[in-house]
Amino acid sequence: MADVITMPRLSDTMTEGKVAKWHKKVGDAVKEGDILAEIETDKAVQDFEAEIAGTLLYIGTEEGASSPVDSVLAIIGKEGEDISALKGAVKVDEGVSEKAEEKKIDEEHKTEEESTSIEQTTAEIPAGVNVITMPRLSDTMTEGKVAKWHKKVGDSVKEGDILAEIETDKAVQDFESEYNGTLLYASVEEGGASPVDTVLAIIGPEGTDVSGLISGKGKVQEPSKKSQEPSAKSEVSEPKPTAESGQQNAEGRIAISPLARKMAAEKGIDIQSVQGSGENGRIVKKDIEEFTPAKQTAVAAPVAAAPTVAVAQPQMNFVQGEDSETVNSQVRNIIAKRLSESKFSAPHYYLMVEINMDKAIEARNEINSLPDTKISFNDMIIKATAMALRKHPQVNSSWAGDKIIHHGNINVGVAVAIPDGLVVPVLKNADQMNYNQISAAVKDMAGRAKSKGLKANEMEGSTFSVSNLGMFGIETFTSIINQPNSAILSVGAIIEKPVVKDGQIVVGNTMKLSLACDHRVVDGATGAQFLQTLRTYLEQPLTLLL
Repeated sequence: MADVITMPRLSDTMTEGKVAKWHKKVGDAVKEGDILAEIETDKAVQDFEAEIAGTLLYIGTEEGASSPVDSVLAIIGKEGEDISALKGAVKVDEGVSEKAEEKKIDEEHKTEEESTSIEQTTAEIPAGVNVITMPRLSDTMTEGKVAKWHKKVGDSVKEGDILAEIETDKAVQDFESEYNGTLLYASVEEGGASPVDTVLAIIGPEGTDVSGLISGKGKVQEPSKKSQEPSAKSEVSEPKPTAESGQQNAEGRIAISPLARKMAAEKGIDIQSVQGSGENGRIVKKDIEEFTPAKQTAVAAPVAAAPTVAVAQPQMNFVQGEDSETVNSQVRNIIAKRLSESKFSAPHYYLMVEINMDKAIEARNEINSLPDTKISFNDMIIKATAMALRKHPQVNSSWAGDKIIHHGNINVGVAVAIPDGLVVPVLKNADQMNYNQISAAVKDMAGRAKSKGLKANEMEGSTFSVSNLGMFGIETFTSIINQPNSAILSVGAIIEKPVVKDGQIVVGNTMKLSLACDHRVVDGATGAQFLQTLRTYLEQPLTLLL
C-alpha cells in the first residue's frame, strides 16, 4: 500500500515549509535514502530524504510553493497503484475552495443588488436635493467621526460653509458644503461615527420630504421654528469681515477653506491680505479667484511660528480621590492600533550614538547671521538625515511581506505632538530641500497640525521618521517605528558637559541620537553605518556640501 509523506517539522519553530527544489518527479523510482526534495524552513534549507522505496506517485506541493507542517507533501507506492483515496484531503480542500468561490460570487451578486438599489434610490431623489456621504479623507480611512456639527437640521447652507468637523484616522478636518439649500437631515449625531460613503447629510429646498431617502434610519428631524425664523438681532450682531485682513478664529488662526488655502499657496497670495466672503469672514475659493493686489489695504503682522513638537495638553478637571474617564478620539484609537501593530509585528532593535555638536553650533550661528534666515538644530538634523538616507538606501526601505520595497524618494516624517496624540507630517524629497525650505515647511505643517489645518495627504508617504524631544530636556529616548518605515531617529537635547579632546578635558556640547530599526529590513551593520554617516554630517557640517 502506498505511503503518504507529510511536510516534516525540521525545526522547533517551523510552521510551514517551502519546497526549494524537487530531486524527483512523479513516476521516478525512489530508493530509501534518496533525496526527495530540498525543504526551506524558517532557519535554513535542508535535504529531505525518502525513508521508503517505491515510485513517486503524487506531489502535494509544487517547487517554489509552501505548505503547512504535516500536510501532504508526496505519496510513494507501487507503480500504477490507485491513490485516489489517499488524496481525499486534496478533494476536500478543493471543495472548500469551491464553496469559498461560491460565497464570493454570492457576495458580489449581493453587492450588485445593493448597488442597483442605491441607483434606483438615487433616481428617485427629488429635484434640488443632494445626498452627502461620509467622505474618504485619507487612503486608510474606513470610517469618519463627526467631531462637531457647524450646522443643524433646518439651518440654511451656502456653498463653502463648514458643515462639520470630520475626525479621520489621522486628523480632524473641516468638511465644507458644495451645495446651497437647507440641511434637511443629519445621519450621525455629534461624536458618532459612520463608514465611508454612507449617508452623512441631505441638503435641499426647505420643507422637502426626504423620508424616502432615509428609510430605516428614522424620520427626518423637523426644523424648529426658531431655526427657521431669521433673527434681525443676530444679523446685526454677527461679526463682519474687515478689508484689512483675513478673519481669525478664537484660536488665533485664519478661517480659510482647505481648497482656498491650497490655491493661495499655489498663487503666492498672502491669506492675511484676503477679505473672506464666507461664514464669519471665512476665506473661500471665490475669494482667492477674485483676489487682486489692489484690494490689499494693509498687511497684518505675520503669525508667530509654532515650535516643532511642543504643545499644550488639553485641560482636564480632576477631583482628588475620584477616577475620571476621557473618551478616546478617533485619532487616539488609530494611534494606539498602529503603534501596537508596529511594536508587536516589527522586531525592533536600537542603536545609540553621541554626537559632538560644537561645529554644528558654529555653523548654525553663521547661517542665522544671514538676512532673513533662521534655522533650528532640528532643521539641520533633518537635512543631514535625508542626505545620509541617500547614501544608505536600505534604511529608506519598507517591509512588504515577501519583498522589501526600496523607495526612490526620500520623504522624512517629522513627529508633532497634538492634544489628541501624535501626527507625522511629511517633508517630500527632503534631500533636495535647503535649510530655509526645511525650516519653513516644518513650521508651517507643525502649526497647522496643532490647529487641525493639516491635510491627510500631507501625512502620507513617509519613508523615514524623526522624533525630537530635545526641547523638553530629554537626553535620550527610543521611539516606536512609524510603519511602513523601517527606522525612526530619536533626537535628544544638546548638553554642555566635560569632554575629552586631544587628551584634555574641556567643555563641549554633545547630543545623543537613538535609531530604532526593523530587523527584517535593516541589519545591525547597516544601521550602524547609517549612524556613522549621520554623525559625520553633523560633526563636520561642510561635508554636506560634498
